[in-house]
Amino acid sequence: METLAVTDMAVSADYRDFVLEQLAPLGQVTARRMFGGVGIYANGVFFALIDDDVLYLKTDESLRPEFEAAGCHAFAPFGADKPMSYWTAPTDALDDQDILLDWARKSLAAAARKQDAKPRRRSPR
Repeated sequence: METLAVTDMAVSADYRDFVLEQLAPLGQVTARRMFGGVGIYANGVFFALIDDDVLYLKTDESLRPEFEAAGCHAFAPFGADKPMSYWTAPTDALDDQDILLDWARKSLAAAARKQDAKPRRRSPR
């Protein structure tokens, strides 16, 4: 598994706006600053992030092989030996909105599965 180490986290407003515009057909797509990067949410589900003007999409065990086959790389802000479950979008996806939306929908489904699998916290009584 190839990873990309990230040392300088930055996101340009132009790139963020481009990504949000491309992902708009997914529904209510919003961006929130986080740790020097930007988290991307669709209908309240965190499924992507932008760091150093690179789009990363959520993966899980079932989706990861597709990202690997497409030549994508894992997001590894803490070093190559600690990759996260976000992978670069395929390069052709950034040139074609339909391709990007296909990958984004898969990532959104992976994020929703992860969210559904988390145990719900009970509020204190």
